Parts: sequence; structure tokens; C-alpha cells
Amino acid sequence: MDLSHFKDGRPRMVDVTEKPATHRTATAEAFVELTEEALAALEGGGVGKGDPLAVAQLAGILAAKKTPDLIPLCHPLPLTGVEVRVELQREARRVRVEAVVRTKAETGVEMEALTACAVAALTVYDMLKAASKGLVISRVQLLEKTGGKSGAWRRPA
Repeated sequence: MDLSHFKDGRPRMVDVTEKPATHRTATAEAFVELTEEALAALEGGGVGKGDPLAVAQLAGILAAKKTPDLIPLCHPLPLTGVEVRVELQREARRVRVEAVVRTKAETGVEMEALTACAVAALTVYDMLKAASKGLVISRVQLLEKTGGKSGAWRRPA
């Protein structure tokens, strides 16, 4: 397998000059496993910084836009849409984050979707850490992507 971000063993940003711009999407998810104390704070409004889920949603959107500033070899892309959903799954005692990112560009938006989920999950952690340090961020993963030379991909169920 050829790792495109390396040439002669040295890192590089892949040249996409000759690639056609196509419609591309990526969907990712992440989870924040809550302690009883964090769940109580979240449900009881005992968080002085505001609504953790709403703030995490905004943080995820901003993170998608800032991905090339955080991941060194990512291309700055014209994102045409970013949707971040942050929902409490009470029975599972966790928060689920899902991000869908869209573009019409020469390269995909998988990293933008993953970064949106990771930063949204970190924001939930930040806002609930006063209630409990025992929160766990888990399963930051790509669910599906469309477009580009490799076509569509979906994580098996």
C-alpha cells in the first residue's frame, strides 16, 4: 500500500492540481461515556458554562472549518455544508456526536468530519469535567464517505 502523504520517506501535502473537483461527503461519529455525576449535571442544568450539547455542536462546526490548521497535511477545502448533531443517549449513559461534511473539491472531507466529532466530544468533556473527571471519549470513527476516485465507502454494521 502506498501512503500518499510520504514521498521518499518524507512528509508532503499531496498535489491534487490535476484531480477534478467532485461532490464529496463524509459522516463520522464519536461518543462520550458519562458518569452518573456528569449525567446528573447535564440533565439538571448544573453546568455554569452553558448548555454543553449546544456549545459542543458549535465547536464541532468550527473544528471542521479549522481542520487544515490542526492536521498538518490536510488541504484547506471550500466546505459547502457542515452538520453536527450532539445528542444525549440517556439509557446508554453517553453523548453521541455525528458530523456530516460536504464539499465540491479535489479531495475528500473525512478528516473534517472526524475532527468535528473529536472536538465536539472534547468540548462535552471540558464542560462536564467539573462534575466528573471519569468521562471517556470513545469510538471516533468514519461511518461513510462518498465521491472521489475511490467512490463510496460505508463502515460495515
